[in-house]
Amino acid sequence: MIELPFFGAAARQLAGLDISSSSVKLVELSGGDKEAYKVERYAIEPLPRDVVADGNIANLEAVSEALRRALRRFGPGVRNVAMALPASSVITKKIILPAGLREQEMEMAVESEANQYIPFAIDEVNLDFQVIGPAAGSPGELEVLIAASRKDKVEDRVAVAQAAGLKATVIDVESFAIESALELVSRQLPSGGQDKVIGLIDVGANVMNVGMFRNRQQVYVREQAFGGNQLTQDIARQYGMSVDEAESAKRADALPDTYARELMRPFLDSLALEVSRALQFFFTSTQYNQVDHLVLAGGCALMPGLAEIVAARTQVETIVGNPFAGMSVSSKVRPKNLLADAPSLMVACGLALRRFDE
Repeated sequence: MIELPFFGAAARQLAGLDISSSSVKLVELSGGDKEAYKVERYAIEPLPRDVVADGNIANLEAVSEALRRALRRFGPGVRNVAMALPASSVITKKIILPAGLREQEMEMAVESEANQYIPFAIDEVNLDFQVIGPAAGSPGELEVLIAASRKDKVEDRVAVAQAAGLKATVIDVESFAIESALELVSRQLPSGGQDKVIGLIDVGANVMNVGMFRNRQQVYVREQAFGGNQLTQDIARQYGMSVDEAESAKRADALPDTYARELMRPFLDSLALEVSRALQFFFTSTQYNQVDHLVLAGGCALMPGLAEIVAARTQVETIVGNPFAGMSVSSKVRPKNLLADAPSLMVACGLALRRFDE
């Protein structure tokens, strides 16, 4: 059995570490169990362009250096981190196994099943499994989730953590982590979003990830090639800047007065159109014909007026995702900054929650 802590036991002190294409993000939570969660600290450090591409770490040293910078702001005292692989790098499959198997028998059964689904030699992958619970309508059987990824994908992330003096004790999947954070956001919806279809629209630098959820179960997923970098390219062209200068000016809100009308509003309209298209794809490829709530996440989510523009285009109630709403914050955290950064910290927050796994 090839061990990989996809579902590994949590450490007593654990931070969530999210490496996206545009930044490194760290989040540490405390509390849990009978008391509410508390945001102890967080840090975001931008990454140079193209050092992470399509979820793959192309430049280990550049990412490690950004993580070291983030850690200097984050502060000492954390050693263990939960990290995540993009869903495109992980093969997940739910299988049914007989109940009552001993652990070794279950490992052999999982490996045998995994061989049918994994297009690589079994010794080239990291493999883990988690028992979900009794199989619906099948007494005496269990539903088991298996997760497998090529070793090099895992090793790159572990190496980045080690280069910064950290230990990756859990390797998760980004889509699972964001599900955990979405559960916190769903509590803010009427009736906790129970029996409703909730669409999570995560707009990153290059890709828009669309997930549809009902009662904590993902019922649909889609990736669309659209992201904030398109606006950065438009800024660079319009104002004669390099792409890096355009990105810095965009982050610092240091653009000409005409920017909002000439570039930002058309970009927001295009983004809303992409969301509308995503809903149409969802309706035509599933039995669903309605989405009740949309939750915006990622770096673009807090652009002024986006939630209203998406709601007007899709006719679906739309909110900006904030998994930290209702949490207390330590004196190290500025609430105003956390509010602004919350939509881009969904994955890191979901990973930080692994600290409280039983």
